[in-house]
Amino acid sequence: MPDEFSGSYRVDPRIRRVREGDIEAVVELVHGLAEYERLTHECELTADRLRSALFAPEPALFGHVAEVDGEVVGFTLWFLNFSTFRGSHGIYLEDLFVRQDRRGTGLGRALLTELAEECVRRGYARLEWSVLNWNDPAIGFYTSLGAAPLGEWSVFRLTDDALTALGSGG
Repeated sequence: MPDEFSGSYRVDPRIRRVREGDIEAVVELVHGLAEYERLTHECELTADRLRSALFAPEPALFGHVAEVDGEVVGFTLWFLNFSTFRGSHGIYLEDLFVRQDRRGTGLGRALLTELAEECVRRGYARLEWSVLNWNDPAIGFYTSLGAAPLGEWSVFRLTDDALTALGSGG
């Protein structure tokens, strides 16, 4: 069965879809991202969890890797969202990360370009993501591509005890 989200228009040969053999490398990079974002205490991703999410019979998570000389050095993990105002799907980029020693080589841009191409090919209305307010290098990079912060919006999240309480009728 062909992959619904395979990129047949790929411009940069360093970017491709995540394969099962990439799982360990992507997990390692996710933990590197958590360290960079000072959130290692929140990072619980394991290879089994990622494999289950990406390669389920009907996956809700998708990903790409940046590969240089046979080594995975960057990744994106993303899923579909839906804009009720636009009446169209979009892509929510959960994470994008390129190893420190490979930054400045165009890999971050190539990973985002792949997702933008996915949106264009499928008629999706938007590509969006969150960035930590203190992450000036990422903010500068994203704005250089034409992305704009949504200053009038705040991100809310339920996790842990608050999620359990609400989900348990509390």
